[in-house]
Amino acid sequence: MTDNLRRRRVFRLIAGGLGAALTLSACMGGTTESGKDAAAGYDPKANVEITWWTGQPDEQEKVAEQLAAEYHTAHPNVTIKVSSGAPTTDDLITKLSAGFTGGSYPDISYAYGNWAGDLGASGKTQDLTSYVNDPSFKWTEIPAAAREVATANGKVIGIPALVDNLALIYNKKLFDQAGQAYPTDSWSWDDFRAAAKKLTNTATKTYGTAYSVSGSEDTTWHLWPMLWQHGGKILDGTKPAFNSDAGVAALETLRQMAVDDKSMYLDQTDEKYGPLFNSGHIAMMLSGPWSLLDIKAAKLDYGVVDLPGYNGDHQTVSGPDLWVLFNHDDVNRAGASRDFVKWLTSTEIDPKWNLAVGNLPLRTSEKDTPEFATYVKEYPGGQKFFDNLANAKQARPTLPGYDELSHNVGDAIAKVLQGQAQPKAALDEAAKKSATAVGN
Repeated sequence: MTDNLRRRRVFRLIAGGLGAALTLSACMGGTTESGKDAAAGYDPKANVEITWWTGQPDEQEKVAEQLAAEYHTAHPNVTIKVSSGAPTTDDLITKLSAGFTGGSYPDISYAYGNWAGDLGASGKTQDLTSYVNDPSFKWTEIPAAAREVATANGKVIGIPALVDNLALIYNKKLFDQAGQAYPTDSWSWDDFRAAAKKLTNTATKTYGTAYSVSGSEDTTWHLWPMLWQHGGKILDGTKPAFNSDAGVAALETLRQMAVDDKSMYLDQTDEKYGPLFNSGHIAMMLSGPWSLLDIKAAKLDYGVVDLPGYNGDHQTVSGPDLWVLFNHDDVNRAGASRDFVKWLTSTEIDPKWNLAVGNLPLRTSEKDTPEFATYVKEYPGGQKFFDNLANAKQARPTLPGYDELSHNVGDAIAKVLQGQAQPKAALDEAAKKSATAVGN
């Protein structure tokens, strides 16, 4: 597993394309769709060439090329031009923005879920709503939160490419050394806080837990499950609502650990807390299934349980990435790109992609495949992350301006955890800054 891939996994939700994403919706002037199905009249036997930007580093790019070749063998009339599309996944949003302006953009592109609102507003995406709701697509096999992220302004603009969620990963050795009982699925945030405090050892530079204070989406999305567990919402319509009593209570819990207890390692970069967990200097990490690859390499004895909860609510958050399909006013390109992505994300083929590279399966039906059995054996905790998808009951908003909102909330969290602000004032300021970005 390359460093580039690990970085992509950790940063898949970062608002690195903020400026470009905002340019998409601002410059394209919203949707220009006529309401006609982009693939109406598609001839599945027509000779056609489609372009696929995978957004993947070298190792995964090779797998993508092999799958494209496999599809071409079965459909010799369809040629798929495969490339990463940009130097890094984060750069795809800039490349797409430029391509929309110049008329040079792919038929299919990988995209972070937090770009969906801006891409949907570009006027360049296909409307896949009727297509995915055909019974043959088996749309409901994909987790509900992922389906919601693929939907922008009421229209399905892509198919989930990857699903994940946050859970609590813990180092058994550190718990044993401290004489602490292991976390359970029924833990509350009070349980989590108490354990983090007891597991912190300044002499060995060991912390009970960690949190990103970079201000990125990695900072923001860790707060959302706590907000939802308290009954709060990110938005009320298009009005920021995260600064409610629920949001303040959630952030206060984190502040207590970071400022009062000093049991939380504050990562300024997003890049340090994972390696510190793997080296035995952080006892509990709130992270996703992508972390299991590095943990396995570190040969840690670890466990995975649901996120701590509030009043028995253990909601988590999922950060799906997408295969977004674009319209070129060519029914055969549109139809071929749909057919390819349907094939790629099917129960038969997805294990060759996601499970092969250490990701969770897209579909519930994949739990019975030999590839999934191999995955959960190779990555202890993988079954827990798969089961935890049921706790991903809500999704981050897919509307233009979410990236800016995320940045504002991330900055607020960072200030609070570093003792520079109080939760209510910081979230109120973030809400005020975000109001215009999301439509008010």
